[in-house]
Amino acid sequence: MRHRTMAEYALEQLREAIILGELPAGTPLRLDELARSLGMSISPIREAVRQLEALGLATHVPHQGAKVVPIDVDELRDLFTVRLLLESDAVRRAATRFSDEDAALASAQLAAADRARESADVREALHAHTEFHFALYGACGSAWLVRLIRPAWESSARFRPVLFASDGDLQQRHRAFDGELLRACVAHEPDAAAAALHGHLELANEYFAPELAGRSIFT
Repeated sequence: MRHRTMAEYALEQLREAIILGELPAGTPLRLDELARSLGMSISPIREAVRQLEALGLATHVPHQGAKVVPIDVDELRDLFTVRLLLESDAVRRAATRFSDEDAALASAQLAAADRARESADVREALHAHTEFHFALYGACGSAWLVRLIRPAWESSARFRPVLFASDGDLQQRHRAFDGELLRACVAHEPDAAAAALHGHLELANEYFAPELAGRSIFT
């Protein structure tokens, strides 16, 4: 693989390992060990770790190297506030211009997430869920807005596995919000789409209840 492709592959593997808890908070990201485990040279690993730092999933500690960061509740609340602003704008715009092609693409990705959830394939469910949301955001007509959403989405990915690793009331409500979000876009209802998005994000109050200690996810 080309160097850039190798770095992208390494980034995806390490990002997923952090999101799924395989690399818990505080884990040192030693370049030589990661290079051996992924079967590549240190150079693309170093680039991937830099990208993890940019996403807020790792931090550089002087004289120690990079480590997986713990969840910081103030940063988390700030992140979700930014997501609410950006993603609400995107779905409002998308709902005014949603086409049959947009509906078909988003519906296919939501169905793929459902199938993966039913087969307990957490990785595939996470991937399809991401593709579903970006099928909606991509319909907004603003490439810049989608570019701004992407890093915030990636930085908050650590809460998502719980949505697909089991099936309970929380998971069912999350799926219902996704369905309502798609329905509102198809029906060209911007206010309903924004309301579904808000409810979707507000579920983080329950994912992060211990860390939030009674505070709201939104600042």
